[in-house]
Amino acid sequence: MSQVELVRTATADQVRLDGALQTAIVDQGSTHQLDAMILLHGVGSNFYGSMLMESLAGALVQVGIAALRVNTRGHDTVSTARCGDGVKRVGAAYEIVADACLDINAWVDYLVTRGHRTIGVLGHSLGAVKVCYALAHQPHPQVACVIPVSPPRLSCAAFRESADSGRFLHSLGEAESLVAAGRPDDLFLSRFPFPTLMSAACYVDKYGPAERYNVLNFVDSIDCPALYVFGQAEVEQGGIAFAGMPEAIRPSADAGRDLQVVAGADHFYSGQAPALIEIVLSWLTLRFSA
Repeated sequence: MSQVELVRTATADQVRLDGALQTAIVDQGSTHQLDAMILLHGVGSNFYGSMLMESLAGALVQVGIAALRVNTRGHDTVSTARCGDGVKRVGAAYEIVADACLDINAWVDYLVTRGHRTIGVLGHSLGAVKVCYALAHQPHPQVACVIPVSPPRLSCAAFRESADSGRFLHSLGEAESLVAAGRPDDLFLSRFPFPTLMSAACYVDKYGPAERYNVLNFVDSIDCPALYVFGQAEVEQGGIAFAGMPEAIRPSADAGRDLQVVAGADHFYSGQAPALIEIVLSWLTLRFSA
């Protein structure tokens, strides 16, 4: 049996974030050396909206690992964040992905104040890109492992050569024109990778030629043990964002990097959440058994 507590923290730049901490009411004698796991949502979601994260949290608590489902400042499509004495527009339409370093480290610091010392970070979809980026660029010393679930390839060069290049180039061109005109915060309806409202600055940052968030560029910079997971169906049918990603990342015993592909699973692990959970728990047992 477990209990869920609504919690809150603030980042170094004073953005307030909310989450839900789930812990076991009774000590079940966990043999894991991992104290807690932070769970990050995908693009435009939030800490309470993902059934996949809810299922993962419940499974982690059953083996004695506290589960913290969190918002990043990119939660929902558009939202308002309290920042010190003021407010700012945030959400998936406005976020700069690199700011996830501030968000993740704030949540790790929060868990440390709650007595946790050995902490993992798991993210799904864009959340997986965020955890990779944070661990490669601003790793927190208390983070012992990272589990990126279905991180997409965010590569301008790959998108230019893809079957959807027309939609991509149209959206990128529109965003770049707005930025050049001094209107980076203007929202426009991007058509790639799916129709959504996004600010010009956000689009160029995420999908532009700088390729800041192409995980293949910094996967080797992550020093802690890592488990990458993909769905078989998303790899085979998800387009250039996922095609060939398992082969490109490659397991590495020397780097502590493992990789699993869930048979038949799509990007959201529809009907395959139990298989994903089994893979995650088995890996944690292998890496962190007492």
